[in-house]
Amino acid sequence: MEHEQDPSQPPQAPSGGPENPSGTGILLAPGVRVRDDAIKINFVRSSGPGGQNVNKRSTKAQLRIAVDDIPLDERPRARFIRLCRSAITNAGELIIESDQTRSQGRNKDACMAKLKEIIQRALVEPKLRKATKPTKGSIRRRIEAKKQRAQTKQRRKPPEHP
Repeated sequence: MEHEQDPSQPPQAPSGGPENPSGTGILLAPGVRVRDDAIKINFVRSSGPGGQNVNKRSTKAQLRIAVDDIPLDERPRARFIRLCRSAITNAGELIIESDQTRSQGRNKDACMAKLKEIIQRALVEPKLRKATKPTKGSIRRRIEAKKQRAQTKQRRKPPEHP
């Protein structure tokens, strides 16, 4: 049975998906969404593939977004900045470029994919390393290997004559 919608209510779009999830804006990672106007994409002349075409077309995509516009908690934000510190300007703007293909659309998609990948990597908490002691067996094997190596070197020496 289909549910009829009240004509006095505005139509509701289905939830889910990056176009119209419960919030507004562009979904970059689970729980990370930015405003549509926060991301600026420009196209400039490329040095990539295309032969003489690169002299006529602006296919290189440049994605710009202010780091402050990305809603990340303190620790993921620090990891994000560490991951892409060389691409952040003094004004706090992240610049991602792509000139892999001759197509503006594909280069734009590549820039968005790079941004999403960086944010997803920043969201993952690194596993803490626990310092451990070597086992008694590994210590014994290491010392035996050292003794064997020393004996091998001793056998290489010419015999001593009294």
